Amino acid sequence: MRAAALAILVSILMFASPSRILVHGHRGARAMRPENTLPAFEYAIGIGADVLELDMAVTRDNVLVVSHDPILEPPVCSGPQPKAVIHELTLAEVKQWDCGAIRNPGFPKQQPIAGTRMPTLDEVFTLAGPSRVELNIETKSFPDKPEYTPSPEQFARLVLQQVRKHKLEKRVILQSFDFRTLRAMKELAPEIRRAALTETDPRDFVTIAKDAGDAQIISPNYHLVTPGKVREAHAAGLQVVPWTVNTPEDWTRMVEAQVDAIISDDPAALIAWLKGKGLR
Repeated sequence: MRAAALAILVSILMFASPSRILVHGHRGARAMRPENTLPAFEYAIGIGADVLELDMAVTRDNVLVVSHDPILEPPVCSGPQPKAVIHELTLAEVKQWDCGAIRNPGFPKQQPIAGTRMPTLDEVFTLAGPSRVELNIETKSFPDKPEYTPSPEQFARLVLQQVRKHKLEKRVILQSFDFRTLRAMKELAPEIRRAALTETDPRDFVTIAKDAGDAQIISPNYHLVTPGKVREAHAAGLQVVPWTVNTPEDWTRMVEAQVDAIISDDPAALIAWLKGKGLR
């Protein structure tokens, strides 16, 4: 009984005096708008998300575009052929694809917006510039599929050019599963925050961050999060930002573990839940 009472008390204290947990809109707000599109980012900014989470690919003519997958195909994008590799297309060819016409079947509340084109990173930065929102941008780089992207070094250089063009050095986080791009950015611009993404690595978060070139943020699949791992990360000066967390039960577990931010497909629902708990 005493142990149970102590556990309840600890939980109450966590909710009573929390630090602010930031909300990242995953691919903008994938649950409500077509993913990784300007309408999704506009929606996320409008509902008060703290951070826009998005993914980057590179066209054949070396333009950074916003896409989770290296291959264009339904339901995310539909176009003049069944599928196509982004890195084999020019920007003009990528813009022929409609990335808003089909509702993603995994998200019944998603509102299709026909005629929505894949944005460039430049367009997203222009949209976000006047706001205070931060940007958590992922290099979709594949060591086993080098034909899908430029080299890690070139990828990082292209990203840095856009960050500096828009003077967003203090508002951008570069994240990746491919730690080569994080190490490359550290060499080019160590002032840019870097986040190490991990899905299945069972090691402690501090070790993973070191492997990622001393990333300042660890961004694990939320299933990997435990209070102990978060405490160790915080003691080492790291932030913990789990992905992709979409239910109140899992939000509760992340809050109790004292993570620094939560990446969610439905940032509006997460914000409402945090407000309901007095956490925002």
